[in-house]
Amino acid sequence: PGPQPRGGAGGAGPPGGRGVYIREFRAAEQEAARRIFYDGIMERIPNTAFRGLRQHPRTQLLYALLAVLCFALTRSLMLTCLVLAGLLGLRYYYSRKVVLAYLDCALHTDMADIEQYYMKPPGSCFWVAVLDGNVVGIVAARAHEADNTVELLRMSVDSRFRGKGIAKALGRKVLEFALVHNYSAVVLGTTAVKVAAHKLYESLGFRHMGSSDHYVLPGMTLSLAERLFFQVRYHRYRLQLREE
Repeated sequence: PGPQPRGGAGGAGPPGGRGVYIREFRAAEQEAARRIFYDGIMERIPNTAFRGLRQHPRTQLLYALLAVLCFALTRSLMLTCLVLAGLLGLRYYYSRKVVLAYLDCALHTDMADIEQYYMKPPGSCFWVAVLDGNVVGIVAARAHEADNTVELLRMSVDSRFRGKGIAKALGRKVLEFALVHNYSAVVLGTTAVKVAAHKLYESLGFRHMGSSDHYVLPGMTLSLAERLFFQVRYHRYRLQLREE
């Protein structure tokens, strides 16, 4: 048989994802891949602003103290409720501001030219999940030669096609890539709030290596207002393939 493509063998669809298959990115799919990436990141705005608040008890305590102080000073339940609504509104505003800045950065760097960033350099690759001729999911791999690891990144699935095993199939493709090219581990970092995302990584065999509340996203200004109304928790995962 001829040599395998850089992504490893084949492109079988995921179990439960009938008609879906994974293959290497083609230049003509640039806009479709960017759209899926954009839509997936935009979902982070309400998730970070509201769901993410549960991960930050100190912020919850601060908001509660402000509400209590407002009620103590005004004795107005309506005004206190308006203050709480205002705090949540500011969380949404700053989440949107930071996420849009992050998107702008990504769409003008690697996601501006996927072919150049992922398909040409050795140790990198980009795959798409295809259903009925349409791109419905994406994932990328980037090697770090210094420690012989591969980073999984840019994973996203069109919201209309979730729950079909597509994300898991994309993740497995990166693991296959790492095995074929003799990397020692696959690593990833995420600020995802949804529990489903973390369960996906664990189902692929990743171990949670720790988290940080001090991660700085591209686009963050670290202003006082931003620190009050935008918090993100960065999680690190690792799947050890072989010992060095």
